[in-house]
Amino acid sequence: MQELLGTDDRQEAAPAGAAPVSFSHLRMWLRDLAISMVIAGLTIVFLYQPVKVEGTSMMPGLTDQERIFINKFVYRFESIKRGDVVVFWYPIDPSKSYIKRVIGLPGEVVRITGGSVYINGQLLSEPYILSDYLDHQSYPSALVEPDHYFVLGDHRNSSNDSRSWGTVAREQIYGKAVLVYWPVDKFQVLK
Repeated sequence: MQELLGTDDRQEAAPAGAAPVSFSHLRMWLRDLAISMVIAGLTIVFLYQPVKVEGTSMMPGLTDQERIFINKFVYRFESIKRGDVVVFWYPIDPSKSYIKRVIGLPGEVVRITGGSVYINGQLLSEPYILSDYLDHQSYPSALVEPDHYFVLGDHRNSSNDSRSWGTVAREQIYGKAVLVYWPVDKFQVLK
């Protein structure tokens, strides 16, 4: 009996059997791709959505044509807070989305005197406003209704906001701006 060194009794498939292995790998790759697309789709539909900023009303924090991610799920677990930058359906034309900063909360009285914002008679500190962007107009006292929010743009002298069309209902707010991702040099987490 002849013994061969280094051989194994098991036989590997011949090169002709390579086609089913390739098909199997392709099938696994397509499965992984489909799962990834479903996860990405669910993330976009329920958690995060990319949006494009249009206009200058949120300068200097957000500029025209920047791309941001909004968190669509956050307000299921936490309440809307003063200072949050929110995306909502424009109350006058719900086919349009707007992005503004929450200033007044339900039940609060908002008054603007010479461009300074007062909440329940107390001056609101707004370090995100540049003096060149301040609108020196006054706005009479207004009570924010239950489940509504008073919103303003950061570029006050170039913003169409609650001063013009009133408050935003809670059900119209569908996301919170969380991240600027484009252009790359403007990449930042929004606070």
